[in-house]
Amino acid sequence: MVDKGKIENAIESILEAIGEDPSREGLVATPARVARAYAEIFAGIEVDPQSILETTFNERYTGLVTLSEISFFSMCEHHLLPFYGFVSIGYIPNGKIAGLSKFARLVDALSKRPQVQERLTEQLVNLIDSVLSPKGVAVIISAEHMCMSIRGVRKAGSIVKTVVSRGLLSTQVDRFREFESIVSKEK
Repeated sequence: MVDKGKIENAIESILEAIGEDPSREGLVATPARVARAYAEIFAGIEVDPQSILETTFNERYTGLVTLSEISFFSMCEHHLLPFYGFVSIGYIPNGKIAGLSKFARLVDALSKRPQVQERLTEQLVNLIDSVLSPKGVAVIISAEHMCMSIRGVRKAGSIVKTVVSRGLLSTQVDRFREFESIVSKEK
C-alpha cells in the first residue's frame, strides 16, 4: 500500500531543497497531487503478475499469435523519471492460449513499478513462457527514456529497443523474422 503521507512530506522537502516555497499558491496542493499520481504510477507493485494469466483456454491453434504496439509507461528506477513506448508480444501456442486483454494487463502490472526496460522485457517473456508453456515466445519493447532525453546526454527522441525470445522464436530464425515482420508492418 502506498504511503501517501510519506510521499507528501518527501515532495515538500524536495520543493524546499530546490529553493521553492511549498506554501506558494501554485505549489500548496502539489505534494498531495504527486502522492495520488505516484499511487497510480506504481500500482503494479501490489499486483501479482502471474495471477493475470491464470485463466487460460485449451486451443489447438498452432500458428503465431501477435499483439503489437501495446502502449506502456514506467518509471526508471535509477532516476525516477518516466520511460514509455510500445510492447509487441508474439507466441506460438502449445495447446493453451490466454485472453488477449490479459497481455495488456500483464504489461501494465509489470511496468507500473520502478523498472528497467531490460528487466521488463525478460519478465514478460518469462511469465508468458512459464504460464502458457508455448512452443515459442518473443517480446520486443521500444521506448524513449526521459532520463536520457531531458538530462544527462539530452538526446530527445532516442529509442531503446530490447528483444527477448524463447523456444522456437529463439531457435528458428525464420519464425522470429515472421514475428518481427508482422509487428513492424503494423506501425
